[in-house]
Amino acid sequence: MDWIASLQATLPELVLSVGALALMLVAAWGGQASTRAVSWTSVAVLIGAGIALCGPASYAGVVFDGLYRADAFAAFSKVLIYIAAAVSIVIAPRFFARGDGDSLHPEYPVLILLSAAGMGMMVSAGDLLTLYVGLELQSLAAYVLASFMRRDQRSAEAGLKYFVLGALASGILLYGISLVYGFSGTTLFTDIAVAYGAGKSVGLTFGLVFVFAGLAFKMSAVPFHMWTPDVYEGAPTPVTTFFASAPKVAAVALGVRVAIEAMGPAIGEWRQIVIFASLASIIFGAVAAIGQKNVKRLLAYSSINNVGFMLVGLVAGTQQGISAVLLYLTVYIAMTVGSFLIVLQMRDTEGNPVESIESMAGMSATRPGLAYAMLFFMFSLAGIPPMLGFFAKLAVFNAVVAAGFYPLAVVGFVASVIGAYYYLRVIKVMFFDSPAPAFQRSNAMVEYVLITVLALFISPVGWFALKPLGVATMAAAKALF
Repeated sequence: MDWIASLQATLPELVLSVGALALMLVAAWGGQASTRAVSWTSVAVLIGAGIALCGPASYAGVVFDGLYRADAFAAFSKVLIYIAAAVSIVIAPRFFARGDGDSLHPEYPVLILLSAAGMGMMVSAGDLLTLYVGLELQSLAAYVLASFMRRDQRSAEAGLKYFVLGALASGILLYGISLVYGFSGTTLFTDIAVAYGAGKSVGLTFGLVFVFAGLAFKMSAVPFHMWTPDVYEGAPTPVTTFFASAPKVAAVALGVRVAIEAMGPAIGEWRQIVIFASLASIIFGAVAAIGQKNVKRLLAYSSINNVGFMLVGLVAGTQQGISAVLLYLTVYIAMTVGSFLIVLQMRDTEGNPVESIESMAGMSATRPGLAYAMLFFMFSLAGIPPMLGFFAKLAVFNAVVAAGFYPLAVVGFVASVIGAYYYLRVIKVMFFDSPAPAFQRSNAMVEYVLITVLALFISPVGWFALKPLGVATMAAAKALF
């Protein structure tokens, strides 16, 4: 394939990269006054990158001699990433407009664009080098975003913890990549698959373990989850919304691609790792969230728990399993972003953010609209029918049962019942406890519209989207096989 066709296949990343660089210059020249223009232009750039996915070049297959893969799986993942990134930009101005010195700067949307470009490279990686470059581009922007509120001690601490543990995870991943390269002689996924299919090798097995350990950190899967609650709590809420959505999609999609395309012949080895990470994440996420009093920390453990359910679909190692993972990711993005949008509305009478679960007491009386939206999101996260979260969990359980892993499905089902407790506790606080002081009302119409749309999507209204979603996710899954 010639260079022109290859560049056309990477058009979404080119749009994001050129847009981010141009907006960085605008931010440098325009200063603080350019924040609003840069933010909305960044959203337009993300829309442009999404439009670029519609062309036939985005499904051209392998380009740049195998370094990059333009297929339906990557396109589906990128759509989710761009939507989550755009929402994270749109909701930021009101949060930072508090007059405490940590106002929104035009660098914020630029960092999200650069991170989105890195995530696009991650989900389209066809080579270990492309994988690492994309992952580091995403991570470097994320480290800065976590500590974006320089005068806030919690934000600075979150950024430092994320950076230190992220550097450790990158080292582990690099060590795994070096082992895989050393024992296979290549970094291309297709050639690595040939090496794994040629017979068992201790070096390749160790490389597999270290690669999956590095990717588990990015997914925040147990036992590499330790950064998640502290970073989610300390980072600004719009940044936490971003961390809980877009990078999660990129990490899970990258893990799926590596497992199926690069290490498919070693399914017996990596399946053991994924089963452990899946069960550990489901159980730990369910149990550790029970005693949480901060709603952002609760949602952090919820995120760990949900990653475990996503990995259940990967254990199957089939098209049905990968399709279920993508369906779960789609519903998860709606549930999580919606929940954090509710958290953004939690402000006291002076306009300061409030994050305790107790402050939500009696919200059904003081802010009924927000309370019922949160009810939808909590029911869906718990996997209670008729919400869409139930069908997402049903899809991954069906896939793993069809593959013959009945014990995993049983344990996952029992753990989901345990996890339902802390979601129901939030509902109990909102609807049955004595009302706490009402949250400050705002005129954030964009946020209210987003909350309404997401709540309707995960409600029975979203059933109409299940069939087209099933078709799209199955087409995306087939691209890997």
